[in-house]
Amino acid sequence: MLFNSFEYIFLFLPAALLLYFFLNRSRLTTLAKTTLILASLLFYSWWEASYLFIILISVFFNFAVGTLLSRENFSTFTRKSLLFFGICANLALLGYFKYMDFFLENLNTLLGTSYPYLNLALPLGISFFTFQQITYLVDSYKKETKEYNFLNYTLFVTFFPQLIAGPIVHHKEMLPQFASKRNLFVNYRNITMGLFIFSIGLFKKVMIADRLAVWATNGFDKAESLNMLEAWVTSLSYTFQLYFDFSGYTDMAIGAALLFNIKLPINFNSPYKALNIQDFWRRWHITLTRFLKDYLYIPLGGNRLGEFRTYLNIFVVFLLAGIWHGAGWTFIFWGLLHGLALVVHRLWKKAAIKIPTLLAWFITFNFINIAWVFFRAQNFNDALKVLKGMFTGELLLPAALESKLSFLKSYGVEFGSYLQAIGAGKTALLYLFISFLVVVLAKNSTQLIFETRVGTLKMVYASILFTVSALSLNRVSEFIYFNF
Repeated sequence: MLFNSFEYIFLFLPAALLLYFFLNRSRLTTLAKTTLILASLLFYSWWEASYLFIILISVFFNFAVGTLLSRENFSTFTRKSLLFFGICANLALLGYFKYMDFFLENLNTLLGTSYPYLNLALPLGISFFTFQQITYLVDSYKKETKEYNFLNYTLFVTFFPQLIAGPIVHHKEMLPQFASKRNLFVNYRNITMGLFIFSIGLFKKVMIADRLAVWATNGFDKAESLNMLEAWVTSLSYTFQLYFDFSGYTDMAIGAALLFNIKLPINFNSPYKALNIQDFWRRWHITLTRFLKDYLYIPLGGNRLGEFRTYLNIFVVFLLAGIWHGAGWTFIFWGLLHGLALVVHRLWKKAAIKIPTLLAWFITFNFINIAWVFFRAQNFNDALKVLKGMFTGELLLPAALESKLSFLKSYGVEFGSYLQAIGAGKTALLYLFISFLVVVLAKNSTQLIFETRVGTLKMVYASILFTVSALSLNRVSEFIYFNF
């Protein structure tokens, strides 16, 4: 079920909310939580009911292993073996569904074999609930978890606002909320804030991201070649589409969760305002960065084992970050680009070389935009097509400017249908300009909701955004991170 659909907004969400609080008010707390779990499972299985079995087995397995790991009557060796088994089982499940065909493809290429592909559909949210439960197992091994109630644990994993595409929540921040008696009753302030941020997220997705997606898709997947302006519009369309799509989903998740008095962690903090690549990763997909740092980078040794190991650890972490995002060499290359950029940044800091703030932002943003080309492209040929257009393509300007700028012809500039290959025009340029202003200059949704009071004026503003978005819910449009 999609957040940006009539059935979710006008049927599922109101019904789940009313039933949950009605049962709690009737002091049927266990039944209320059970109902919320069942609603979450219905939400998950809306598209493909057959994969419901996978998430249920994952929940039962990880809760059982986590409970055993938290006990005192096991030897260190036994507990380590159990932890290793638990992590491997989770990764094997993820690997089978997400990477098996990628493995077979490369095996066939390398050995000249012809093993048939499995063509498995990727279970929604498997990357997210797998990482989520690995943290639970690791912390259970460290004796940092408590004897949690199975009902609360199941709700922690399956809670529908964050189930499909995150944020990657941590048991320490979620399980106490599900156990809190204060959260069982209607909180009108949370409902107000939830509706406000949900409306912002819906507008981001429907009115901005989905519009930009058309030009990004035409440039990456349909056009055979691109001139310089078409290539830049293509890459920037995806850069802003990805931001508004994923941050829009996160806003809607945070907003929906607040309706139930559950506070999800912040996942975005104006990442395109970053002045260096390290700053970007402190702002972009914050919960993923937290996971990679706490459960991969630090266990590998972090920066405690010398300079070379630090750089190696960064490369390993971002190699795996690339693989986590998708089964393809373009994703791996994207991860390595970011790993390399972080190493260069550390060396730059060590040299204590300062550059002007505006230049630092310009370099950072353009690196991110170029790296996203590999993230979005179906293969390296598509990525090179866009990059070739961006840096060596023909500069073609609107025919209407020819009379005023004809002197540019002597410099190789041509005039004509300047965005024809991607089916765009002035509207695309306007959307990109507005998107740029919003992500670079405007307050983000986190600041709007948590740093200032939500009064009548803001609710009117949210109502307008919601109404405009709801009137545009005329086509199915998945969120980008559903694929990861």
